[in-house]
Amino acid sequence: MLLRESSVHKWLVVGLIVAILTVVLVDQLTRKPAVPALALSEQQLKWVGQQIFRNECAGRYDCLVHWNQGEAFPSLGIGHFIWYPEGVNERFVESFPDLIRFMKARAVAMPDWLADDPVPDAPWPDQNAFIEAAGSQRLAELRAFLDRTKAVQVAFIFKRAEQSLHRVIEAVPDDQRDTVTAHITELSKRPGGVYALMDYVNFKGEGLSSQEVYRGQGWGLRQVLLEMEPGKADTALERF
Repeated sequence: MLLRESSVHKWLVVGLIVAILTVVLVDQLTRKPAVPALALSEQQLKWVGQQIFRNECAGRYDCLVHWNQGEAFPSLGIGHFIWYPEGVNERFVESFPDLIRFMKARAVAMPDWLADDPVPDAPWPDQNAFIEAAGSQRLAELRAFLDRTKAVQVAFIFKRAEQSLHRVIEAVPDDQRDTVTAHITELSKRPGGVYALMDYVNFKGEGLSSQEVYRGQGWGLRQVLLEMEPGKADTALERF
């Protein structure tokens, strides 16, 4: 009788150990990698917005709504957010509708025609139609709206960069994940590094879309972080 109870006790202990090890293993396999936090003061965020607007538009008001030669879509705001007309779907990630949804969630006042749900397509089918509408009330209204919401736009760029870090870290090979995370951690310690991450995600993307490639090579944040080599410069920002 004592032998049987001892055997049962032993198997209960073994079962408990197996259960604990299983929980630990599942936790290790499903745990999301730690993501470095990004932080900027209100003044620093304002400075970043000014730099982005200056770099992309030379600070020009008319550039807030612009259509580059040879492109099938307009670019809007301080971050040149892409907005596709109906029927256009190119390899670049469309970002203007996401900006508008971000603004709606924060109750930002906007033109009635832009407040529709879902966000409408760009109202000009091509560049010629855009040029013909140069003096229209809609275009003037849109530029004025984007001019007065620069602070919200840079907050959107910050949030977009912040949210992209986890996806980028998860997408790199397992044996390089710690290195990439360390690069991001070092970059995130300085306002200039945070600015670099924001700027790169906004203009080059995360580097996760199979469509955003040129001659088989991606150009997004994931690719540039994987190419960073320790020891080439004194700081991660210089290596970046």
